[in-house]
Amino acid sequence: MRAVIVRTMPDESLSMDVYANGLVGGLRTVYPDWKVIEVAPNPLNKNKGNNSLTTGLRKYYERFWRYPHNVMRQEADIFHVVDHSYAHLVYWLKRAGKSVVVTCHDLINFFYPENLYSRARLPSVAMTLWKFSVQGMRRADHIITVSYCTARDVKQLLHIKPERITVIPDAVDSQFRPLPKEEVESFRQQHGLSRETICLLHVGTVQERKNIFTILRVLEALKIRELPVHLWKTGEDFTAEQKAFIQNRGLQGSVTYLGRVDKHVLVQVYNAADILLFPSLYEGFGMPVLEAMACGTPVITSNVSSLPEVAGDAAILVEPMDVRAMVEAIVHIWNDPDYRSYLIKKGFDRVKRFTWETVAKQVAEIYEKVRSRV
Repeated sequence: MRAVIVRTMPDESLSMDVYANGLVGGLRTVYPDWKVIEVAPNPLNKNKGNNSLTTGLRKYYERFWRYPHNVMRQEADIFHVVDHSYAHLVYWLKRAGKSVVVTCHDLINFFYPENLYSRARLPSVAMTLWKFSVQGMRRADHIITVSYCTARDVKQLLHIKPERITVIPDAVDSQFRPLPKEEVESFRQQHGLSRETICLLHVGTVQERKNIFTILRVLEALKIRELPVHLWKTGEDFTAEQKAFIQNRGLQGSVTYLGRVDKHVLVQVYNAADILLFPSLYEGFGMPVLEAMACGTPVITSNVSSLPEVAGDAAILVEPMDVRAMVEAIVHIWNDPDYRSYLIKKGFDRVKRFTWETVAKQVAEIYEKVRSRV
């Protein structure tokens, strides 16, 4: 088998990089005799000119013209586009008679268009091109979705028949693991947290669907109860409105933004935190849930979208806007060591199901089925 893994622009999306790296690593481990080739767009030279509009135009040119030509020069039994927002490549590949599989991670922009608008210089153009791209999945030979929630969205929004869709969940990197107690305590001390402090953690962006204001209200409610609590945030920094909320509610001494940390530090953060609070309104998958579990950190997450699929019975599931339920869950975990240990054990058992080798085997079955139909 000769498979071309069609990647996104380097550093354009961390989650897409994680998926592509994990898939490639899994395929090369399980099928060492296969030829797995990676292609990616040329990275933009962000120092070339200061005009963001010019940078955006160069990005579109690379993504929609030069990169497709580069992909078309490849020879393979199967082409796997690992990001649905690059599914415009399917138009090119199918015209040339190539076999194509696409992984769809989510269709969030249909439900939360501000997810795209907030990052685009020309929002209407960006949305038009995004819709053009994802509709390319209609022409793919097969579509992989990372959750049943996303599979349902693909069927309903793109009108793709169920038999052309296979659900293959994401996996968690083996680097996410429990660390020695001494290292964890040292990390907390470096950030000024005592053993008695309840350290809540949120990992990810600050888009509306991430429900950050609810997390801050939970923090405020815990402070009103005079509990020793602190919130760590990694990934994207708080918005101006969120910072104003923190300031106005007097929470600034109980919130720390740790920045966009690398994987090594992120593992330390998960280990040093006491609870991952992840009450998203919508997730195509929800990788932080698994990453936290793999590090031995109890999880409180939403009972909507894909999150129950990912968490199973190894997390506390709550209505995403129910501040009181989250507060009670945090207090329960903190006051009941046996329950905390139970959640940690369930988390460890849960993540064993999500490995990149398992993903690779399931993806390979799709490759073989598509190739056999040619």
